[in-house]
Amino acid sequence: MLYLVPTPIGNLEDITFRAISIMNSCDVILSEDTRTSGKLLKHFNISKPLWQFHAFNEHKALKGIIDHLKQGKNIVLNSDAGTPGISDPGYLLVRECINQGIKISCLPGPTAFVPALVCSGMTTDKFYFEGFLPHKKGRQTRWKYLSTLDITIILYESPYRLIKCLEEAREYLGAERKVCVAREISKIYEEFITLKVSESIEYYTNHLPKGEIVIVFEGKSSQNKINYERDSEAN
Repeated sequence: MLYLVPTPIGNLEDITFRAISIMNSCDVILSEDTRTSGKLLKHFNISKPLWQFHAFNEHKALKGIIDHLKQGKNIVLNSDAGTPGISDPGYLLVRECINQGIKISCLPGPTAFVPALVCSGMTTDKFYFEGFLPHKKGRQTRWKYLSTLDITIILYESPYRLIKCLEEAREYLGAERKVCVAREISKIYEEFITLKVSESIEYYTNHLPKGEIVIVFEGKSSQNKINYERDSEAN
């Protein structure tokens, strides 16, 4: 069986007892970065073979992994942090397991966008997860599409590109749109700051961000509703 095992995105205590148990009992652990996974396994006294499985070798490694699964091996897939397959490698392997009739199990566990969404103050009944925007080709097209959405929008972004992302949001979503920047989730310097896009640009220009970042924007209809309520009060 293939097990997709989420790993902590910050605090190591976020790992589950079941995740530890399965990693202890499996035959092999597929890892995005064996150095990162090695530290996690050492912390929990887990000793298992680590095979690299990342965006640059997943096509090449696929056949060998499937062969081992067909031989009855239990294999764990994890990423550096969070749930495998969510903006991380995993999709190709899962799809091939389905095609080959190999059993798959995904444990519930950490993923960065859920706490960011819940703590953002934005509506949570419907939302759109974009993940990482393209760095160049297709980026403008994605922004144009996001500008049409009337539900909460979630992005992943590097701290080095946060200002650029917010400036683009000002262009395509508007300066008054609310945005929550979630940073260092579950770590000691965790913060969730909700401001208007224009205010957020000013804030992070003066407070350079560090760590992993999730950006949550309110939807188009939410902003229209706020503007309508303001106009009604003024009249």
